[in-house]
Amino acid sequence: MINSFIHLLFRRRHFWRYASFDEVAELYASRTLRMLALNMIALFIAVYLYRDGYSLLFIAGFYICYFLFKIPVTFAAAEIAAHLGPKHGILIANLLYIPALITFSFVGDYGIAALVVFGIFQAFAATVYDLCYLVDFSKVKHPLNAGKELGYMNILDKLATGLSPLIGGVVATFAGVETTMLIAAGLFAVAAIPLLRTAEPTATHQRVKYRGFPWRRNMRGFVAYGAIGYDTVIKGTMWILFITSTIFAAMQDELYATIGALSSVTLLAALAASYVYGRLIDGHRGRDLLRLSVLLNSIVHLVRPFITTPVGVISNNIANETATTGYAMSFTRAMFDAADNSGNRISYMMGIELAFNMGATLAFGLLFGLLYIMGDADAMKTLFVLSAFVVLIIATPKFAMYRKK
Repeated sequence: MINSFIHLLFRRRHFWRYASFDEVAELYASRTLRMLALNMIALFIAVYLYRDGYSLLFIAGFYICYFLFKIPVTFAAAEIAAHLGPKHGILIANLLYIPALITFSFVGDYGIAALVVFGIFQAFAATVYDLCYLVDFSKVKHPLNAGKELGYMNILDKLATGLSPLIGGVVATFAGVETTMLIAAGLFAVAAIPLLRTAEPTATHQRVKYRGFPWRRNMRGFVAYGAIGYDTVIKGTMWILFITSTIFAAMQDELYATIGALSSVTLLAALAASYVYGRLIDGHRGRDLLRLSVLLNSIVHLVRPFITTPVGVISNNIANETATTGYAMSFTRAMFDAADNSGNRISYMMGIELAFNMGATLAFGLLFGLLYIMGDADAMKTLFVLSAFVVLIIATPKFAMYRKK
């Protein structure tokens, strides 16, 4: 059904690639289902742990271990993409999410043991998916209209991202977080189905290129993507933990639904931004969009320590969504161009995934250190101020694509 809807909505705009649009449509459909499942539960994992009695220091320590573990897993993910193909990798990743979420539903009964097993499965599932998705989309995109295609993908992402936290929050409020996890696990299984209709977009049984790959030439892009990894966990997990432990500290059972609703309210802003940004990128304004979006995102972080009301949270979420959508789309478009010209697309995306996990590890490492020396609220406020400067690194790479314009 979702595949048919995507064909109806977008095929007339992709007449220039009619023969291969099936590959893009199936990736759109699979990605949408996955984002629907992921965002039903992603926002609530850290909140569940916090409400179950785990300290912020413990949660930060858990995520440090989680992202550190993802670094060696990245090499395995690259080998899967090379030998089996990115679509098979996405299939494996979606299936790995199922035991991850089922295991998390037992954290309340088995504690840290269940949390460790969840983290292992989750690390493999997330890493394999992220790398294989980037390889797949990089291969099947159209070279002249990739900005528009990124816009469409972001529109579908934002529809799923905007609606699923509300759905997940309502289910968690009335049926428990464990039920939400099981529903999401079922959706991950369904998300793999659209990818089974066509062949792999890349050759299988490839070799990942370690020696001889132009690592130095692409290093600035990798460092910038590390800042994106840093920013992703700051604006996601840490922001949710901050408002949970301060602004909504007095809430009880209605907390999950409230957080879901606040996350969903940014939907319209994200949809409008995705469409407009896609046209700007194809209109050779990607570099300007990247720089302005990063600057806006920096300001968003600076403001966060002073937010004390739900209205402030909503306003900040909208500004953040507008900013991060802008830099993510412009960066990703140029990143795909760099991957196409790197000599080995899989090796390049492996570098990108390694950088992301290192950046996320740094963010939680800073939080852990700040929590160790000061109170919870002060530590997180200080982190937001520091983050306003760290995220400026996202605008520093000199992509060849934007130097041509």
